[in-house]
Amino acid sequence: QAQLVESGGGLVETGGSLRLSCAASGVTFSSRSMGWFRQAPGKEREFVAAISGSGGRTYYADSVKDRFTISRDNAQNTVDLEMNSLKPEDTAVYYCAARRPVGLSIRNWHEYEYWGQGTQVTVSS
Repeated sequence: QAQLVESGGGLVETGGSLRLSCAASGVTFSSRSMGWFRQAPGKEREFVAAISGSGGRTYYADSVKDRFTISRDNAQNTVDLEMNSLKPEDTAVYYCAARRPVGLSIRNWHEYEYWGQGTQVTVSS
């Protein structure tokens, strides 16, 4: 059974940094694109970043581009999200997800099959 476990969330001041990590098991990790999504209270889940199975292609939401970096280690079955220059609007629960093998848009959360439990990121102003 597939399992994704996030870690690394917490409280940070504006301008600070955090690194989220997601450990995957029960999936053929290197064949799956992986994504990070977030959801703030009262808002819909939104795409943050994604990475192809090989790690050769990355995708970012405009709101985090040049501040966040997604990476993966297929030997360790992990995917990380390095977050720099954090802003209060980055406050949300962050979710790691494994995409279905076939899809049309890597930014669409409906195309992701497995999800972690989420980790809270809070940026104070």
